[in-house]
Amino acid sequence: MPAEWEPHRGTWLSYPHNPKSFFTALKGAQDAFADMVMHLARVEEVHINVNDDGMERTLVRRLERRKVSGNVFMHRFPTNDAWCRDHGCLILKNHKTGRMLATDWIFNAWGGKYPSAKDNRIARKMAGFLGIDCISFPVVMEGGSLEVNGQGLLLTTQQCLLNKNRNPQFNKKQIELILKSSLGVKKILWLKDGIVGDDTDGHIDDIARFTDINTIVTVVELNKEDKNYRICEENLSLLRSFTNLEGKPFRVVSLPMPKPVYYRKNERLPASYANFYVANGIVLMPGFGCAQDKEAARILKGLFKGRKIVTVDASAIIVGLGTCHCLSQQIPQF
Repeated sequence: MPAEWEPHRGTWLSYPHNPKSFFTALKGAQDAFADMVMHLARVEEVHINVNDDGMERTLVRRLERRKVSGNVFMHRFPTNDAWCRDHGCLILKNHKTGRMLATDWIFNAWGGKYPSAKDNRIARKMAGFLGIDCISFPVVMEGGSLEVNGQGLLLTTQQCLLNKNRNPQFNKKQIELILKSSLGVKKILWLKDGIVGDDTDGHIDDIARFTDINTIVTVVELNKEDKNYRICEENLSLLRSFTNLEGKPFRVVSLPMPKPVYYRKNERLPASYANFYVANGIVLMPGFGCAQDKEAARILKGLFKGRKIVTVDASAIIVGLGTCHCLSQQIPQF
């Protein structure tokens, strides 16, 4: 599985449409989504799942207002929700031959929390359009739970992959064997818990990300009274203890957590700058309208030299419990 920063042919997305996910923030989430498409279409192809003609027309109008023309492709592939990171296919690449292979996993909406029948068909539909072979695995797995450096290392969390609502028939050792044999990785690095408010049971893409083969950026919470403080400190300590395939420690860089974000004043949302998405020449970073936005962008700019950091207003998208990375799935360069 190539690293996200390797060259892309494009990005695959699913249009936000579910009012049970975004509630009164749906229109704002759709506007922020259109902003993401605008930025991505300048640097690579953008493929978007839409449910029907009406949804496509609505999206087209949003893109026309942003003067987006070309490089955007609509697909009548109906979805239950917008999180293409998790229901889209993960594409592998043979580094010797260049051959691509799509992988199709069971998607059960994060442990059976929501309807998922339509989403569970998306991976094969993507592979069919792209014209690449697709292999199915009888294992529940989501793209947001996996982070790779493209050189044999994979980051994940125990809270998610060892959760009994995913694959209760497998233990930790068996999960490792599945990941190694299916994704071409050689070593699994296990963090523990995800951040507060994450209904995915601890996806890695809200916690820690590779920014190059030997650098990991991870979120930290400075307020000791915040519930995320202990979680982030424990993960930071683990990351500092990890070693690469040569037995050398990683460069671990801290990324601030934003000011706590709530929906209707009582529901803590999983706002995190780690949910950035790396595309050709740019990094889409979620912004939450607080002072930490600029500091996070500064840190990521130093880690992704040669790429422009684009802050996307994620105040509406996060109501659906995800942001830039959760919405997107990369298509490696063929």
